Amino acid sequence: MSSTPIVEIRTYRLKAGTGAEFHRTFVEESLPMLQRFGVDVVAFGPSLDEPDSYYLIRAYPSLDERERSEEAFYGSDEWREGPREAIVSRIESHIAVVLPASSL
Repeated sequence: MSSTPIVEIRTYRLKAGTGAEFHRTFVEESLPMLQRFGVDVVAFGPSLDEPDSYYLIRAYPSLDERERSEEAFYGSDEWREGPREAIVSRIESHIAVVLPASSL
């Protein structure tokens, strides 16, 4: 895989009425955990025009590092026994787009 720096943009369609609680859980539990795992969270938050839509933008040095990082984070006991259920249970669907950081 390439060693080109990348950006991942995730958008989430949340279950109706769960946006505020999703944001609280993300800020208080998931974000600190991502930071402990060394993930570069560039931006996140609810959509300005749709309270049950959310975005998360993360940067990685390469596709390989993104894969390694996601395996470590999502495979960890801290995630699975921590906020995973509170986060996942509020997501109706999501889309992830990965692009070269140079295209921004």
